[in-house]
Amino acid sequence: MAEATGRYVGERRWFWPGLAAPGVVWLLLLFITPFYAILSVAMGRLDPIFITAEPVWNPIQWNPDVFGRVLGDIFGGQLGTLFARTIVFVAIASLVCLVVGYPVAYYVARRAGRWKVLLLILILAPFWINYIMRMFAWQNLLAPDGLFNRAVGAFGLMDQPVDWLSGRPSTVILGLVYGYIPYFILPLYAALDRIDPNVIEAARDLGASPFRAWRRVTLPLSKQGILAGLVIIMLPMFGDYYTPELMSFGRTNVRMIGNQIATFINTGIGQQDGAALTVVLMVFVALLMTYYLVNVMRAQREART
Repeated sequence: MAEATGRYVGERRWFWPGLAAPGVVWLLLLFITPFYAILSVAMGRLDPIFITAEPVWNPIQWNPDVFGRVLGDIFGGQLGTLFARTIVFVAIASLVCLVVGYPVAYYVARRAGRWKVLLLILILAPFWINYIMRMFAWQNLLAPDGLFNRAVGAFGLMDQPVDWLSGRPSTVILGLVYGYIPYFILPLYAALDRIDPNVIEAARDLGASPFRAWRRVTLPLSKQGILAGLVIIMLPMFGDYYTPELMSFGRTNVRMIGNQIATFINTGIGQQDGAALTVVLMVFVALLMTYYLVNVMRAQREART
């Protein structure tokens, strides 16, 4: 019995970590190797003949001066404007995802009944089409002679077509919402679906109204799902460069920080600045991820106690 129990304990202790080890090592390599290459470019040197960045692989020879230049531009130059605009765009788009996505996730998880599977399929349907192709479709819809302007004009709601793709912040924000809202709904749906209905029924039995039961029971229990959904959509939004590009035809007044990184990388003399700006952006989003992980660990400790 002891031997059998020992083998069982040994299996539980080593089997699953061993099974996950190849994937974990693979993911670490796919993260550490590119990150080290970015640091090597950022703190490398500039070729004086070809005017391109040369990576320096020896950390002892790294020169961190580029970070001072980039940070100076962020806090007192053009990059600061791009960073502020990116934060505003991401914050507004995330808020819209929350306002629109929470009722959808709540309905599918708590009220959809036999339609739940069909609604989940409809939520996942955009994933079946490439993101870039969907943005191209929106270009056709929002063009001055596109379907949207024709439909609105047919109802007499506007006298002349509106060029929605002329660098309007609202168009870029709605493009971000459209592209990322399914990633917000799915983890939130999973969190809401795991809530025990008996807990909500107990609140109702104690005299709580439906809204009060939602505010005092459902909403706090779905907090981790909200945070998970926000983290999932906000992290890629900060590095998104193709949505502003496609939804404004490259207008400079709606450029985000990802567009500036792409511009730096595509020009030899700016590759160091682009690599350094990438590292700064990674540190910034890592702070958001840290906040999420701290909340998750706090919630786990509260659940155990």
